[in-house]
Amino acid sequence: MRYLLALLVAALGVAGVVHGEADDSPGLQLLGVLLVVGAIAFAVRVVRRGRRAR
Repeated sequence: MRYLLALLVAALGVAGVVHGEADDSPGLQLLGVLLVVGAIAFAVRVVRRGRRAR
């Protein structure tokens, strides 16, 4: 379930970057990149915590 959340946030970030590029909006592109980086960090954290519990 948490992977799905990370995937959805990453997809939202990619959409933000694409729409920011079309509209020439650097702020929207930055927010999109931050969402993607945050989603990747969240997914890595979930994977690392899952391996420790075993």
